[in-house]
Amino acid sequence: MLKLDNVSKVYRVGAFGGKALYAVNNVSFEVQKGEVVSLIGESGSGKSTIGKMILRLLNVTDGKITFNGTDISTLEGEALKEYYRQVQGVFQDPFSSYNPIFKADRIFKVLHEEFFPEVPGAEWQKRVEHALSSVGLNPMHVLNKYPHQLSGGQLQRFLIARALLLDIQFLVADEIISMLDASTRIDVLNLLADLKSRGLSILFITHDLSLAYYISERAVILYKGYVVEQGAVERIFHTPLHPYTRMLMESVPRLDRKWEKGVTLLERKIEEFRNGCPYFERCPVAEKLCAVYRPPLIEVETDHAVACIHYQSSSEVQNPLDLVPQSTRPTSSM
Repeated sequence: MLKLDNVSKVYRVGAFGGKALYAVNNVSFEVQKGEVVSLIGESGSGKSTIGKMILRLLNVTDGKITFNGTDISTLEGEALKEYYRQVQGVFQDPFSSYNPIFKADRIFKVLHEEFFPEVPGAEWQKRVEHALSSVGLNPMHVLNKYPHQLSGGQLQRFLIARALLLDIQFLVADEIISMLDASTRIDVLNLLADLKSRGLSILFITHDLSLAYYISERAVILYKGYVVEQGAVERIFHTPLHPYTRMLMESVPRLDRKWEKGVTLLERKIEEFRNGCPYFERCPVAEKLCAVYRPPLIEVETDHAVACIHYQSSSEVQNPLDLVPQSTRPTSSM
């Protein structure tokens, strides 16, 4: 359904834009119909940037995003409007999606005017009330209220109800429950699971590993804009391969054992080498070669791929050290 093919997002930074900052670097993955894919990583890893590019809120610098085979960057006018009829997003901070001087249900009025002008007002009101009931809201209690009169959870459900009214096919859910209390979180997660059972595809952007495991079939692990591991959640969560993924798993407190220590960051730096593995500076098992060699994403088992030199044979590694002056060339493992 939705496919990212070598997608990058580059910002020009520094004096006169002389430097390039890769927020997303050569990312590829797919989301099939009725599938939930979790996009996991620390803050600043590029998760939200990918979501915004899918929603056409940001332009793609390189690569291509296709929806049902169509490059979304080519969509204009009615074609773009039809795209938004099928693809919508719900974001982390629901308050930012509303104008505080208008009542919250104005989003339904705008939807009516833009996408369903032919539907009579009375029928549209019934559709709105049904959509609100579907997300666990009482229309009598929430309609005709301003955003500050509703909780974050209620505003999130308003946005999901808007998506239901459009009968969308794909939802970008960007940290949508991080601001909600525990009782509301499970309701929203169960709602997403119900929507999935009806055939909705979801990109679930999160930094919470337990939520990703609960709701998704596949996961994509991002670090500094790169995909370092991806595949079925059962494989990634039970047999993580990349050192970064293992670090994320070890950072989660466990009830069945004492959590004795946090994550140790090595933060090694070698000034001469800046084009290697993005995780080199923090990796506890890095070799000198990792400073100059950026491993590709390779499938090591069915539906489980990793970008790490330790899962490549020596013949597959194209040693770039010949480009490094002999006097500074690393010769041993770390």
